[in-house]
Amino acid sequence: MTRSRRLVGFALGGAMALSGAVLTVPAEAAPNADTPVATTQLNNINPVPVRYGWVGASGFQYALGNAGNFQWAEYPGVTPPAHAGPEDLATGTDVQITGTSGVVITQKHRSTGTTATVTIPTGQTYRAASGWSVLTQDADGALHVLRSAADGTTTDLPVTGLPSGAQTTGTYATGGSVRRLAVTYTLDGTSSLGLVDLADGTFRTYVGGVGTEPSITFNDSWLVVNRKAIRVDSEPGTAPAAVSFPAKPLAVVGDQLLSGDPDFVSSPDDEALTATSLATGARRAVLADADGAFRATPDGGLLATAGATADDFHVYRVLPAVGGDVSARPVFTVPPVRAKVDGLMVAGGELLMFGNATPTPGWDAAYAVPLDPTGKPTGIQARRSPFIGSSPCLGGDAACPQLEALGDGRFAYLYTGTDGKESVHVAGLGTDTYSTEPTGSSGGRIGTGTGRYVLYNGGTPATQKIADFPRGADGETTLDRTRSAAAIWGQRLWTPGTTQGGVVAYDLKAKRNVATVNTGAPCTPSEIQAVNTWLYWSCGSAGPAGVHDRATGRNITVPAGPSRLADGYLVRENRTTHELLLTDFHTGTATTRTAAVLPTADQNTGGNTGRWAVDRFGGNIAYLTAQGQVAIVTAGVPTSPLAQMEAQTDAAAGPTTQDPWQPVWQLSKPSTWTLTLTDASGNVVRDLTGDSRAAAVRASWDGRRGDGNRVAGTYTWRLTAKSRDGQGPDLVTTGTTTVS
Repeated sequence: MTRSRRLVGFALGGAMALSGAVLTVPAEAAPNADTPVATTQLNNINPVPVRYGWVGASGFQYALGNAGNFQWAEYPGVTPPAHAGPEDLATGTDVQITGTSGVVITQKHRSTGTTATVTIPTGQTYRAASGWSVLTQDADGALHVLRSAADGTTTDLPVTGLPSGAQTTGTYATGGSVRRLAVTYTLDGTSSLGLVDLADGTFRTYVGGVGTEPSITFNDSWLVVNRKAIRVDSEPGTAPAAVSFPAKPLAVVGDQLLSGDPDFVSSPDDEALTATSLATGARRAVLADADGAFRATPDGGLLATAGATADDFHVYRVLPAVGGDVSARPVFTVPPVRAKVDGLMVAGGELLMFGNATPTPGWDAAYAVPLDPTGKPTGIQARRSPFIGSSPCLGGDAACPQLEALGDGRFAYLYTGTDGKESVHVAGLGTDTYSTEPTGSSGGRIGTGTGRYVLYNGGTPATQKIADFPRGADGETTLDRTRSAAAIWGQRLWTPGTTQGGVVAYDLKAKRNVATVNTGAPCTPSEIQAVNTWLYWSCGSAGPAGVHDRATGRNITVPAGPSRLADGYLVRENRTTHELLLTDFHTGTATTRTAAVLPTADQNTGGNTGRWAVDRFGGNIAYLTAQGQVAIVTAGVPTSPLAQMEAQTDAAAGPTTQDPWQPVWQLSKPSTWTLTLTDASGNVVRDLTGDSRAAAVRASWDGRRGDGNRVAGTYTWRLTAKSRDGQGPDLVTTGTTTVS
């Protein structure tokens, strides 16, 4: 019976960005150690907030977080305005203004460095500035436009056109223009709004009855006040038209009103940046996941931060496009905030970082980053497990966290209940389900595991159990035995035999011993590990230790000490020198090099799977740096040929679209695959293709042929898998399944 759990009640406010940024600049290598091929990090799921300072035609100022200092960002591939001077109002789109609290205002054209000053005459007060123009007000309430002259003096252009008796209300708004400023006033108890033409100082009223705190957005073509819109060049006396748009008005760009930034988010659709045509009323989404900051720019554009994930978050520049439309392109990548990594796993070309990337304490999960065969990240992080609301470790457990990547996209960990008893949990195929099998023991350890099988060594009582987790269902204890050295690879359990150096393979499906191997060990091994044809044995922490190659019968002496076996090599940590040592034995002779020098101070309490991890499924090595990032080192050891370790290919009833046939082939390393189905006459009826999840092939067939028809009968399947690292021949395996 399937008992897989579905977690409920774990919800986070705001947009949940579940991916992690990849830093392609290699970390600095420690002396005498391998140079990492790349570093990555666990990122907070919520993008870091962006605050805008000055914005212009050449770039903008920004700050990350609430306490960050402002920095500069230039627009990539943009040629800024070349000519600059107060006589050319259009170049004011790139002007920075300082000193607005004093008498002398400084203007600097950022692109060219040209500067000018405006001196506010006695009796006038600064009100606003846009580009090269400064708006002031005198003691009688009259408005003035000031600009710097060629000789360094200040010109004073009185504003004309305000109705007689009008009293300005104190609202002076800039928008997507350096030619106009918005001003509100009251007259006979009615509040109205108009625009000052900064070129000639004329004022024109556009909208009446705007209230005390109107929303104002405009460019050189349109003015939108509250929910009314009017063309700037419309005939005097033209009444504004009603305009409907979602959320808040942000800017007028071209002929489009851009809106977003809702006060309440009921679905991801609410977070879109929307363009509403002021000419036709047509509406479309410009950017999805636009839940960051926004700033209208003086060149008639908009800056918007948007992105679905924390490591795919960008500042977009929205500008007018042909036909009054708008275009948006990213101009700056917002760097994510690093979260603390509490555990590492690598399996089948996937890095799994375990830690809390949420703003809620105690919510740990596994986040995956895909790697290429050299170990370089090829994508962004994605959460691959439910949130764990409490620690899966006992207090004071120095070996915690205990994590075991199973090579099929899943991982196993121990969970301690309120009664102190442990359960083996398996997760990794979804963000809201996990599978579990109670052990009845406490103080235990996860041994090894691959695919569906997990080895558990109990503390009290000291039993050894094999938990079977087929296809994501809850587990069952398939074997309960006296604790000894043991290892699982595929469907075989390797344990010491009855003779010195002997190791026995027990088939967990057939329920019988299927092989006995003489490893050459001068003892009954106290530790056994298995990967492909390699069997590692140890006579204790002081040694001796060795590796037996089942393919050739060779016995290879390797250094003693706690080690982790991979495909053709061992990795161990020297806790005195903090070196991570790689012993390459694939040629039959062991050679050791320093793969990394780990930080002197532990960043967590774990060793393997805590501060470093090795990929047993044809992969490389990962470790935590002193900066809390994860560095990846290429093992540089040839991998074994692609092999099948275990398979679940039983036919499904039907199968149907709702309940398809879902075979699983556990392979030894990542692959690309094709599953070909043929009928009794040898005709190909369906080809399915895909990439493995870690090192497991997971296919799905609803029983339908390529033409959509279902025909009952027995079908032959043929799986062809090509290793992703290009080493070794293709794997081909066949069998049959039925359609009823």
